[in-house]
Amino acid sequence: MEDIVIASTNKGKINDFKVIFPDFNVIGIAEIIEDFDVEETGDTFEANAKLKSEAAAKALNKRVIADDSGLEVFALDGEPGVYSARYAGTDKDDDANIDKLLTQLGDETDRSAQFVCVISMSTPGEETVQFKGTVQGEITLSKIGEHGFGYDPIFYLDDKNKTMAQLSAEEKSEVSHRGKAIEKLRQYLEGDES
Repeated sequence: MEDIVIASTNKGKINDFKVIFPDFNVIGIAEIIEDFDVEETGDTFEANAKLKSEAAAKALNKRVIADDSGLEVFALDGEPGVYSARYAGTDKDDDANIDKLLTQLGDETDRSAQFVCVISMSTPGEETVQFKGTVQGEITLSKIGEHGFGYDPIFYLDDKNKTMAQLSAEEKSEVSHRGKAIEKLRQYLEGDES
């Protein structure tokens, strides 16, 4: 079984990859390198994903996959965007980020938003390749659902009549931004090996 190293310590993200790649041994980078961290200085999802995958591939001298993802709320000019994980000022405090976002939106009637995910795959000696996935939705007035992570409890999917946090892991992988980007990566890898 081939290894796929994910340059992330986010268990939710790593699990998303495991659901899509059941035939691979999906490994979070923390299992190999303790305290691996790359400063995300890019101003786009593409730039940050590339920074992470290239740094990890160089450190391990093997193929590594990284992603950068976040939420763009149109009434807030695309905020929180690349700052999604640290929107409230502290890193990865989901509740604080959600509270800030709902406060910023207030009683705004245009609550349309999209989740964006860019996956970057870097292999030593090869050009980095990237795959993008998006999913459209609306921001709810309050949290609904127990699954997922990040902004999932306030991201409502019209066609499912549920928030992301109400979907099972399998349902989420079929419709999510990360699921769509991972599927493009999977097709690329399968084409690569034929």
